[in-house]
Amino acid sequence: MRLTFFGVRGSCPCAGDAYRRVGGNTSCTLVAVDGDAPLVLDLGTGLRALGEALRPVTSGALRANALLTHLHFDHILGLPFFAPLHEPGAHLTVYGPPQDGGAHLRETLASAVQPPFFPVKMVEFGGEIDVREVADEAFEVGRSLVRAVRVPHPGNTLGFRIEADGRRIVYLPDHQAPHDRATVPDAVLGLCEGADVLLHDAQYSDEEFRAKPDWGHSTVAYAVRVAAESGVRRLFLFHHDPSHTDRDVGLFLRRARRLPDARRVGQISAATEGTTLSV
Repeated sequence: MRLTFFGVRGSCPCAGDAYRRVGGNTSCTLVAVDGDAPLVLDLGTGLRALGEALRPVTSGALRANALLTHLHFDHILGLPFFAPLHEPGAHLTVYGPPQDGGAHLRETLASAVQPPFFPVKMVEFGGEIDVREVADEAFEVGRSLVRAVRVPHPGNTLGFRIEADGRRIVYLPDHQAPHDRATVPDAVLGLCEGADVLLHDAQYSDEEFRAKPDWGHSTVAYAVRVAAESGVRRLFLFHHDPSHTDRDVGLFLRRARRLPDARRVGQISAATEGTTLSV
């Protein structure tokens, strides 16, 4: 398995010299499993660059799968700009959370890609989008076994565990930490247990969390706590706040590595756009 980060920010994209190293695109990661169609984690603004990267290595119309954690803008804004999906014959299967009020996920997603929010409707794309609702269940995507679990965050939100080739990746970009930031929900512990790689929400410092305790995110320290409690081998701090410059992210990373809980985590890194790693 290989991971490539195309978007590692949360909330909204950002640009400028202060964000050049970490990157400014919102959540989007590619999981590559030999012999399988591309597996995309979230559809944030990084999806545009991912589409450009796939073009030279894809023969014919694209066939790909995507795991969508939830429908906040920073996780779907890249969808209309995913160039391969505008080609006839392209096919993208999206797995995501059920919605409240009886509407199907497909209808809710399509409502965000139409006038007046966007000039073209999703149904007018050249390719086809197959949307499937999943929650608290395991299912197969190619050679990968995927497990979806509901996690605390405003709106229906999923975390995902992907297992293939004897390796385990867990994706938790949006996770509301409890107010005490000490306990970890059993469902989250079960999802993360023994993961080789964990991408975890690390949007806030402790001071920022105290000002925004119910905004749906975790602190850097809580991300380390989750990894330590779950026996994770490598933690990537993910979903960086748009107000955090490259310098800020580097400072948070150094602090994270000095935490007592960090001794129980094999390696701690900050996710940066453009990085590829083998799992």
